[in-house]
Amino acid sequence: MNSSVVIGLSAVVVAMRDGEAVVLTVRPHDARTHAPSTLAGLPFGPFDPEGHRTFELAMREFVTQQTAFDLGYVEQLYTFGDKGRDAPRAEVGAGAARVVSVGYLGLTPTAVDTDAPDTGWTPWTRFFPWEDWRQGRPALLDDYLAPELRAWAGKDEDRLARIRLSFALDGARWNEERVLERYELLYEAGLAPEAARDLSRSLGGEPDEPRALSPAFGEPMISDHRRILATGLGRLRGKLKYRPVVFLLMPNEFTLSALQKAVEAIAGVPLHKQNFRRVVERTDLVEGLGRQDVETGGRPAELFRFRREVLTQRPASGLSLPLLRE
Repeated sequence: MNSSVVIGLSAVVVAMRDGEAVVLTVRPHDARTHAPSTLAGLPFGPFDPEGHRTFELAMREFVTQQTAFDLGYVEQLYTFGDKGRDAPRAEVGAGAARVVSVGYLGLTPTAVDTDAPDTGWTPWTRFFPWEDWRQGRPALLDDYLAPELRAWAGKDEDRLARIRLSFALDGARWNEERVLERYELLYEAGLAPEAARDLSRSLGGEPDEPRALSPAFGEPMISDHRRILATGLGRLRGKLKYRPVVFLLMPNEFTLSALQKAVEAIAGVPLHKQNFRRVVERTDLVEGLGRQDVETGGRPAELFRFRREVLTQRPASGLSLPLLRE
């Protein structure tokens, strides 16, 4: 058997902008028409075993080339290789039998504007609107997603149980970390428009990029990038609780209100203000600077800094999420 495999590298780069969590997106150009994609994607490119010493160095190079943005903290996410979820012909592996993608998660405190064409920072809520519970349970869950998912499940008890647990139906508790499970359920049910496109590609077709079925189901992305983004968001939500990663998204000086908004923007859930501050104080990860932030537009708030030196002294935990209950 003579089949070719190409390794692609993708980056989920997360930053904060105006209290919202945003991801770095690109619109790759088609190799034949040179037109930008109608869908957003993540920065990505092929790994060259002759020219690249490591996956991470190659990934950093792609991000800088495509977006004019230099990455800071990164970690490897997962390897994606399902048939049909290939990168578009404009980028990697044209003619390859299989494209295997290695995903990375990157965090930066500032969503720096870039001059690179067809590049920007996009709120993750555009792709996963059902994941945002900061204003309470999203109405679209019960008005749109649940009826469609139940219709797909029919009388299949296994499917119904998965839907109930993943999407917090029938009294089940919402688990914010199950981002990928929820997207995969929508994909399996044909409610993610990428599914029909990928099936056609796996059968040798060349379908156009799909459109969103409705705003409730989120915007599709090129290739398998929404799956990679779901993996990155789920990973980041989990790490908030056991590693101090949220501080990688904060400036050198910040208020506790800004820190809480950052955690809420990533986790997609509202937090109890007083209990959150108690959690932060118990970790001993922040230090008051004795100065006030007078640019908040309201009552001046004390500025804090992250005690980065703690990381060299002892293992540092993350922040628990004291939810605001109705």
